[in-house]
Amino acid sequence: MKCPFCSNKDTKVIDSRPGKIEFEIRRRRECPDCSKRFTTFERFEQIPLIIVKKDNRREEFNREKIFIGIKKACEKRAVSIDRIEAIVDEIEQELRGIGKNEIPSETIGEKIMQTLKSLDDMAYVRFASVYREFKDVADYIQELKELLPENYQTPEFQEVLDRISSNNTDKRSN
Repeated sequence: MKCPFCSNKDTKVIDSRPGKIEFEIRRRRECPDCSKRFTTFERFEQIPLIIVKKDNRREEFNREKIFIGIKKACEKRAVSIDRIEAIVDEIEQELRGIGKNEIPSETIGEKIMQTLKSLDDMAYVRFASVYREFKDVADYIQELKELLPENYQTPEFQEVLDRISSNNTDKRSN
């Protein structure tokens, strides 16, 4: 393994242990030239998952896309990077557990939304707004309404929501 600091091609493994997910090995390495340490991860290469997009395009599964999307949704929230990594690992394992080579992108989106809904309401709404392509404030309100407990959803509250929705519908038609 090449040292990322000095480019020496001969590094030494000083520790190996199982990674956070199945089929992963975490290795601590040390470079004999510069004495710096770094971590590498080895993963068993599995049959690639193909994601079928809404427009029927197909692309190879990319866990980094899921990580970036969840990280963006959780920005400035009390959700650690380790927790986000764990969520991505769980989703990837669930997808591979389905046993199909092709998976609709909707399946991934819904799994992410389900996980975020139980993790953090704000992260959930942020992700939902992009995933479900919210057009205006009425879409946000409708999603937020589903998160509210029943005792907050009074007839007066519903009237306000209806007014906001009708104002936004009028703006769209103009």
